[in-house]
Amino acid sequence: MNTIEKQLGAAPRRSLYLSTIAVIVGALFIWSLTAVNFNQIEQNSLRIAKNIIYGLTHPDTELLFNVSKQSVLYLLLETVAIAFLGTVVGAVLAVPLAFLAASNIVPKPVSWLTRLVLIVIRTVPALVYGLMLIRVTGPGAFAGVLTVGITSIGMLAKLYVDAIEELDKRVLESMTSVGCSTFEKIRFGIVPQLLSTFLSVMIYRFDMNMREASILGLVGAGGIGAPLIFAMRSYKWDQVGSILIGLVIFILIIEFFSNKIRARLVKG
Repeated sequence: MNTIEKQLGAAPRRSLYLSTIAVIVGALFIWSLTAVNFNQIEQNSLRIAKNIIYGLTHPDTELLFNVSKQSVLYLLLETVAIAFLGTVVGAVLAVPLAFLAASNIVPKPVSWLTRLVLIVIRTVPALVYGLMLIRVTGPGAFAGVLTVGITSIGMLAKLYVDAIEELDKRVLESMTSVGCSTFEKIRFGIVPQLLSTFLSVMIYRFDMNMREASILGLVGAGGIGAPLIFAMRSYKWDQVGSILIGLVIFILIIEFFSNKIRARLVKG
């Protein structure tokens, strides 16, 4: 105990540092409160809030359980289709970009240029891509698939690059010594080792794309987002509640199965 007490006593005192951080955080919090304007709250805001809560807790069961094209089930299936196809498109296009961005595969100038392209792709928000593609393809699910695919490329390629650069270089060196080309090294020496990692990352991105696809409907790119925003604008909170309940349950189910599959891929 004496040794432990001596070590604790010898530890540097950081009270001044912690006090400075606390003062800065407190000052920022107080300054942020000045941006809150309670005068804009209307007198009937409490009644509106009660109506919203009542509608969300009393969903439209007919919209939730019927099987028409306007039902929550059909719109959720359309959203899953958009997310799945978009993930596949993004995953396929991300593979060559990932190898071009891996500094242990290609020359460094090519690697840095490809990384710059990936950074640009990741910088643009999904809604911006959706608005641009809707002008090209028109509103609908196809624009949503293209948007999800493009936004998936940046993240998937980055994670692919991390996996590629962590490979054992001795495998590449041995294949180089026997005269294998770059394509042969990728096809027979790298892809078999990375396949499970790539699939795991792809499933993780699909889980994220389910949320992306539901949001893209707000700009007319298909899926459940458009009916959600229309119901909110019409103050039909019971329909909003049914859509949100269906969306939450569906995402939980997909996340459960995707975690199971990813865990098996990692163990395998």
